[in-house]
Amino acid sequence: MKLAQRPLLTQSITTAVLFATGDVMAQQAVERVGLEKHNFARTGRMALYGGAVFGPVATTWFKFLQNKIVLKNPNTTIAARVLTDQTVFASTNLFVFLSSMAIMEGTSPKDKLESTYATALQKNWMVWPWVQAINFKLVPLEHRVLVVNIVSLGWNCYLSYINSKGG
Repeated sequence: MKLAQRPLLTQSITTAVLFATGDVMAQQAVERVGLEKHNFARTGRMALYGGAVFGPVATTWFKFLQNKIVLKNPNTTIAARVLTDQTVFASTNLFVFLSSMAIMEGTSPKDKLESTYATALQKNWMVWPWVQAINFKLVPLEHRVLVVNIVSLGWNCYLSYINSKGG
């Protein structure tokens, strides 16, 4: 199976496609801009971030959590992984995402972060700890980014929307 042979490449390509899909969902289903006003550059930025940043980083991160956070009790291990994921990775990734989008859009990362970061992080903590607890408990390591990507269709739709609206 290619996923097991080339996990970084496979996860990067999959993530690029799903980040772009989340943006298309945001523009077409939420914002209802129509195809004639679809912002393809915005979709491209989401795909670029997903494939070049999130896919490789998340793949490496999940491997790190799997190998470095191992406690005697399996449930405590899962709780420690979720806590680490949500305090270290989620907050940092959201910061990098919003900053990267602002830079690619030619706008101020500081303004983008001030207008969106706190709200987005709070929303993150309403969704992702539960997803990650199930992910870490039930899903094999090589499929965890895929699970995150599937749930991320809705999450990336939200991120794309708040990124484009500034809050």
